[in-house]
Amino acid sequence: MRGIKEQDITLDTPGQGAVLVVEPLLPQRIRRPSDALRFLLTLLALAAVILMALALQRTLNGLETDVQAGTTRAPDVLSAAAGLLGGVSVLIVPVAFAVERVFHRDGMRVTQGLIAAILALLVSYVLGESLVHSGPADLKQLLTGGRDVEPLNTVLTPAIAYATAVRMGRRPNWRALMWVALALDVFALFTATKVTALGVIMTYVVGLAVGFGTLYGIGSANTRPPGSAVLAALRKLGFMPVSARRVEDDSSGSRRYLVGLVDDRRIDVTVLDRDRQVAGVVYRLWRRFLLNNETRRRAIRSLRAELEREALMAYAAQAAGVRLPRLLGTSEVGTEAALLAYEHVDTRPVSDLRDEDFDDELLERMWEQVRLLHAHRLAHRHLTGESIHVDAERNVYLVDARSGEIAAGDLLLRLDIAQLLAYLGTRVGAERSVRSAAKVLGENTLAGAMPLLQRVALSRDTRTAARRDRRLLPAIREQIIALKPQVEVEEVRLERFRPQTLVTIILSVIAAYLLLPQLSKVNLVSVVTTANWAWSGAALAAAALSYVAAAILLRGFVPEPLPLGRTILAQLAGSFVKLVAPAAVGGVAINTRYLQKRGLPPGAAVASVGASQLVGLAMHIMMLLLFGYLTGTQAAPSLTPSRGLLMVLLGVAVLFLIILAVRPLRRLVTSRVRAMFSGVIPRLLDVVQSPKKVFEAVGGTMLLTLSFVICLEACVQAFGGSASFTAVAVVFLAGNAIGSAAPTPGGLGAVEASLSLGLTVAGLPYTVATSAVLLFRLMTFWLPVLPGWASFAYLQRHNAL
Repeated sequence: MRGIKEQDITLDTPGQGAVLVVEPLLPQRIRRPSDALRFLLTLLALAAVILMALALQRTLNGLETDVQAGTTRAPDVLSAAAGLLGGVSVLIVPVAFAVERVFHRDGMRVTQGLIAAILALLVSYVLGESLVHSGPADLKQLLTGGRDVEPLNTVLTPAIAYATAVRMGRRPNWRALMWVALALDVFALFTATKVTALGVIMTYVVGLAVGFGTLYGIGSANTRPPGSAVLAALRKLGFMPVSARRVEDDSSGSRRYLVGLVDDRRIDVTVLDRDRQVAGVVYRLWRRFLLNNETRRRAIRSLRAELEREALMAYAAQAAGVRLPRLLGTSEVGTEAALLAYEHVDTRPVSDLRDEDFDDELLERMWEQVRLLHAHRLAHRHLTGESIHVDAERNVYLVDARSGEIAAGDLLLRLDIAQLLAYLGTRVGAERSVRSAAKVLGENTLAGAMPLLQRVALSRDTRTAARRDRRLLPAIREQIIALKPQVEVEEVRLERFRPQTLVTIILSVIAAYLLLPQLSKVNLVSVVTTANWAWSGAALAAAALSYVAAAILLRGFVPEPLPLGRTILAQLAGSFVKLVAPAAVGGVAINTRYLQKRGLPPGAAVASVGASQLVGLAMHIMMLLLFGYLTGTQAAPSLTPSRGLLMVLLGVAVLFLIILAVRPLRRLVTSRVRAMFSGVIPRLLDVVQSPKKVFEAVGGTMLLTLSFVICLEACVQAFGGSASFTAVAVVFLAGNAIGSAAPTPGGLGAVEASLSLGLTVAGLPYTVATSAVLLFRLMTFWLPVLPGWASFAYLQRHNAL
């Protein structure tokens, strides 16, 4: 409960006497999340309108021509009447609404509308002028039609903003009048050729944006019912309250009251406010977009649906025998809220307990309540420290049933287990968390939940704790594996896509935008038809040799025997994965998975792949320095670093020093590197004990690099180019490093640009350099995709991947 200075006492005066409601003073105005959401959506709509207008210029011009032709055919009398009525009514309707509101003592609403109208006038003028004078010429043409007209109408925009800010849309009669006035005025403006189609659309969207922005910035009148209205609704349910005080809001922001009844009982009342239903909607929309259909929840529910959902879950849990505060009744509170009345139980959340208070008996009681829920196909979906309570006798209660699901599928039940395992792991450690769950649920049930121990599946607070302690989820998995060593668990993909994938798509589009103008200078058909077939065959053979080299390299870092044939297929499968993963990620994931399927423990598999990456990086740098030195001794002045390149290198050096100097950044980098290469040194010691493995590791690494260099050199020769082998090697090694760092699939865009630039700097004509790079990428990136898919499918079918 809040302090006395922050409290206000309201009187509820039923027929039998006044009841004091102790609660904080409700604010007169509130910022509604729904207004912020509408404001953001209108901004997105404005951006979409501009982009679509630029992309569909001909369609928009045709539309405007048709509209202009249609309106100019209207009789002069009709046009004159529309112009008069429209121009007058656009001003009269807002004024009449303002007068009506003032008579009802709602002057603040009128003031809010006037502020929105003034802002809309300024915004429409500034935005229109900036788009015309600083925007693309095509956009200027679409907004003005080449005539002396306003890009955004400075009369309609304020009118729309005013109507939005005063919420005229909630009054059907006034809304109809406003729409008629706007339609008449737009018709008159078209007949007089004073507007364009794009100008009208943007005028409307900008007016909406300013109106919603004003609503959120200034706030709206608070329509939440006070505590006295809550007590009045309770009386309709048959309760006789004698006292009430507001307590701390629940985790979703809903108001809670502790109400005393005439028979000395107490009840807990949860109030659902309509304006809170869209709170946090951006986060929920992102989760709904990110997760697959089985795990996502509806981002926005109506007040009625939210009430029914929580009530249904509460009744179902009670029928299942789950210890949960008993739901006594539900009711609407006017039109803006609803309530749920629960039996009061003196409990406190387990998040308030100390870690040492979590004894084994308490842990088992928590899991027992989860077992009862799941036995009746009920999923809680929010098993956190705030939703699990204990009473004085240390009995466990589950609260916050609003997010639950009835008739839940296996996936949701397993998600519950994964969530509680992770939360308890943050409090008592992985070993005790898993042991207590296994004692109640059984080892097989825990094994089924193991694939769902992913950060994306956890609640926000637990996910943050797991991000801080990166060993938490792996430790829980290890404890489950220790209980069921031979468990075969099917992988579960919860995310539709990863955020990195979205970044990859955006960067790929940018790369394509930058590359397409350059590629337009090259005939892609001629790249294939004019290339020398002998040199092209040599390039293809060198590209094929690279997969053999990659297989030999991997075998060199694995003390256990690996069949050469299947290892080559695994490397070929990596070429298929590169279509959807960055170059430095796809191969690592494929090789790690392949080694695990060959029987290596996860730690050893990761260490082997990490060792190959570490040695490969060292060899890459050494070969770059060697070929760079050889190129310099051959007096290749064209490869002298430019001033821009030196500035880039100095900038990288400065960035590196900053990372080393700033402790949080240094800690982040060292933790990532340590996690990537943990266990690498012991693995390398195992390798160096076998001369055969050392030969395979070093020979495979060098052969892999030389295969790609020979392939690129053959592609250059295929178009009659002439460059030294060492210069081509330097270009490839530098371009490959850039491609590995790029987050695009297979380094797409980055590799082409860097190799083309490098070969051009090395002295090749631009068209020859570009053609050679395109042929090289065809041999090493695009042609292996289909064989890679076949290898991927074959290995998966034979449980080798």
